[in-house]
Amino acid sequence: MAKLYFYYSSMNAGKSTTLLQSSYNYRERGMQTLVYTAAIDNRYGVGKVTSRIGIEEQAKLFDTKTDLFDEIQQHHQQQKLNCILVDEAQFLTKDQVYQLTEVVDKLNIPVLCYGLRTDFQAELFEGSRYLLAWADQLEELKTICYCGRKANFVLRLNEQGEVIKEGDQIQIGGNDHYLSVCRQHYKEKMGC
Repeated sequence: MAKLYFYYSSMNAGKSTTLLQSSYNYRERGMQTLVYTAAIDNRYGVGKVTSRIGIEEQAKLFDTKTDLFDEIQQHHQQQKLNCILVDEAQFLTKDQVYQLTEVVDKLNIPVLCYGLRTDFQAELFEGSRYLLAWADQLEELKTICYCGRKANFVLRLNEQGEVIKEGDQIQIGGNDHYLSVCRQHYKEKMGC
């Protein structure tokens, strides 16, 4: 029986690398995967999932208007799909997370979502909120703070490396704009 999985973490925990490895494992066994990534995230080019260690794969794009169930169902009717993988899943809408539950429940295709749990203000993203609520299985991918503890928060930095405490929830950036830290260093840097 298919399930909806949510693999979450702070930045630089290897979410995209894990997604790419999972897709490869399916394809190596002669199975078909369909990989999605957020249209808003163009850090490494448009229409591909890229890991920091240098591996990449082409991906279909989703934005807030994409009907994932409809797209996946049409693709599945043309060519059987064995697994759906979604990178940057924090950018999914509530409706899209529901659509992914329909892919699992009606089409019996496993869906593996990878994304951030919270933003730089420690608030849940919409996609993450509903994946945490509706996923059949949750798994935290771990990374470390500069002090060596588990990092489960993200700081946003300006060009001078100073912590930014306010702003829009979504600002695309990599290591030059964000730093994964433990709770203690998050509270210290944010002045909590």
